Amino acid sequence: MTRIKLDPPKWIDLQIELAIRVTDLNYGAHLGNMELLGLLHEARVQYLAHYGNTELGDAQTPGIILNDVAITFHSEGFLGEKLSIAMTAAEPWRAGYVLYYVVHAVKDNAPPRLVAVARTGITFFDYASRKLQNMPKAWADRLNIDRTEEHEKISQQ
Repeated sequence: MTRIKLDPPKWIDLQIELAIRVTDLNYGAHLGNMELLGLLHEARVQYLAHYGNTELGDAQTPGIILNDVAITFHSEGFLGEKLSIAMTAAEPWRAGYVLYYVVHAVKDNAPPRLVAVARTGITFFDYASRKLQNMPKAWADRLNIDRTEEHEKISQQ
């Protein structure tokens, strides 16, 4: 069977931690795929808030709508673990960009374990007119910064 291959950029825009809750477990007693998608939604909301935005937008910035999602699973996630979710915006186009997520499980002193890699296609959207919008200049400027190793070091400090 052919697997989807996701190759996220090496830099990180924002990293957050979310706990795996008992309600995130499926009948196999591990993190369910639908529940991971919900946790990625929470991470995306925090990502937008970090930059002063919301999914619905405001008078200065249109909202967003998702046009696709892909997730590759690499290991199970279990109750009692936290998920460290590193997010990176990349691949800008006229009306949006791709948001990548690299998800590691962390617990106690164990080394982080890759759980999943995901991407969501983000499109700017005006909910009043129900139409796609061009990417706002502030987002275009943010996504066109120099994505070098030096930038990565600076953004992680």
